[in-house]
Amino acid sequence: MSIVYQCRHCGQVIGELEQQVVDSAMLGLDKLSVEDKKEMIHYQQNGDVHIKTICENCEASLGANPHYHELDFFIQ
Repeated sequence: MSIVYQCRHCGQVIGELEQQVVDSAMLGLDKLSVEDKKEMIHYQQNGDVHIKTICENCEASLGANPHYHELDFFIQ
């Protein structure tokens, strides 16, 4: 089973962990609200867990262009 961190904006895979058992507290996922969990965590048929986050490049773009926060997608 893999835990895959992927940018929610550009789709880039940021990192991947190979784990047999996922400890949500160890990953900090227990700190998320129910709404954030629904939005960020996606379970795949093969048992993989995909977590939507933000990469450094997209975070820099959002920091330089705050109006991008209003958009659902800012990368075309």
